[in-house]
Amino acid sequence: MKLVLASNNQGKLVELQALFAPLGVALVRQAELNIPEAPEPHRTFIENALAKARHAARASGLPALADDAGLCVEAFGGLPGVDTAYYATQFGYEKGDGNNVRALLEQMVDITDRRAALVSTLVALRSADDPEPLVATGRAPGLITRQPVGDNGFGFDPVMYLPAFGKTFAQLPTEVKNANSHRGRAAQQMLELMRERWFAPAPSAPS
Repeated sequence: MKLVLASNNQGKLVELQALFAPLGVALVRQAELNIPEAPEPHRTFIENALAKARHAARASGLPALADDAGLCVEAFGGLPGVDTAYYATQFGYEKGDGNNVRALLEQMVDITDRRAALVSTLVALRSADDPEPLVATGRAPGLITRQPVGDNGFGFDPVMYLPAFGKTFAQLPTEVKNANSHRGRAAQQMLELMRERWFAPAPSAPS
C-alpha cells in the first residue's frame, strides 16, 4: 500500500518509513508528487495534521499520512508548540534546527524548570473526504539540557534529556530512539489502528 506523506522533511520520512515497513506500507513524500505544502493556520497539532493529510490526499488521490509535531516547554505554558519549526525566527535567527536549539537555550538560560515534552500527532486518511480519520498521539517527556549533547537525530534531539536513559535523544542508537520518541510512540499507535481498521480481514456475515 502506498501512502503520500504530507511532509517534505527527510528526517521524518526516514523515521516513519522504518516504522511502517512491517505493514508493507510505502511512504512517498508529497514533493515527489509535486504537491505543495498545505497552510498550517491552526493552534493545535491535530488540526494542522488533519489539514495537511486532507490536502495531500486530495491532490494525490492516494491515502495520506500527516504528522504535526513540536516541543512543548512547561515554563512557556506549552509553547512553542505548533510554532516549533519557526521558533528561531521569533528571535531574529533564520529558520533551522541549529538556530532553534540556540534560541531555546538562550531563552531558558535563567530558567530552572527544564521540563518539556516532544509531541507528535499523526493523522491517516483513506481519502480526502474520509469522515473517520485515524489519529494517534505520542509524547516524550524529558528535560532541556543547558548545552547540546550527542550528534544523532535532528531537531531538538541534542537538548532533550531523557532521565530513564540518562541520555539525550541525540545520544541514543536509532532503533532505541525510534521506539521511544514522540514520533515513534505515535507511529506504534497508528500501526495498531491501521492493522485493526484498514488491514484486518473482513469478517464473514452470519448465514
